[in-house]
Amino acid sequence: MGRRDVVGVRLMPKVKYVDIDIGSARRSVIDKANEIIAEYSAQGFDLTLRQLYYQFVSRGLLPNKQLEYKKLGDVINDGRLAGLIDWYSIVDRTRNLRGLNHWTSPSEIVAACAQQYRRDKWETQSFYVEVWIEKDALVGVIESICGELDVPFFSCRGYTSQSEMWSAAQRLIRKTEERSLDGSIIVHLGDHDPSGIDMSRDIQDRLRLFRTNTEVRRIALTMEQVRQYNPPPNPAKLTDSRCEKYVAQYGNESWELDALEPRVLADLIHAEVSTFVDDRKRRLTQKQEDTEKRQLKKVSARWAEIANEL
Repeated sequence: MGRRDVVGVRLMPKVKYVDIDIGSARRSVIDKANEIIAEYSAQGFDLTLRQLYYQFVSRGLLPNKQLEYKKLGDVINDGRLAGLIDWYSIVDRTRNLRGLNHWTSPSEIVAACAQQYRRDKWETQSFYVEVWIEKDALVGVIESICGELDVPFFSCRGYTSQSEMWSAAQRLIRKTEERSLDGSIIVHLGDHDPSGIDMSRDIQDRLRLFRTNTEVRRIALTMEQVRQYNPPPNPAKLTDSRCEKYVAQYGNESWELDALEPRVLADLIHAEVSTFVDDRKRRLTQKQEDTEKRQLKKVSARWAEIANEL
């Protein structure tokens, strides 16, 4: 979600930096964009420009053409600079500043630890589960539901590199052996196009090559979901070496994962991951976590007293 203050109110939603003559046609596009943004915000989601574009296409407001995507981007850019669109509502999930956290006192970090303290909810479960998604731009969409389920998630960025795949295999083997699990699961989401379909197969094959017993479960995008949700199609990439086989099976059109509503993606992940959860064991782990959080909060509250005793 966009940046919010401690009471959940969005900070500085619209800031005007330049005077721009928007015009009635472009203002109409901005108004519609704000309607869509408000719908997403009410569900707890922000959008990438690509997701916003697909909402315009799926609602019949724009044709599905690269030129229209660029034109929409120009309008949104001007709308933000003119103070007409919330700066926090359109996000770039592929570029982020990274750095170290800092604290003003030991009690502050203990309080933060109390807030962030988590027990591994899968520690007593029979399976180890990870969620893998093809596109880095969609990590922000799945982050919330994966956090709720306490399941790790990974952006493949297309075909996963050999180094990362080998490291994943070692992690999956280690997790399975350490806990004597019944198995490990990769929940995979990718585009419905020649390469996107093949990526699920590639992940499974290479994990087997690296001697894991991990099962890869592709939950999106499927033809059943295409028929159900009717996302806007794209021409299949004829230059893709896998295109001939794809076209023979699915036809000349392809569909991007970005075109599905964020809530749909979250619900698909929740439904799949939940099949591997023993609710009774999870509740016991949650109860232990709650107790230990309270203990940490008490330590933070009494830090000055504790520090004097050291």
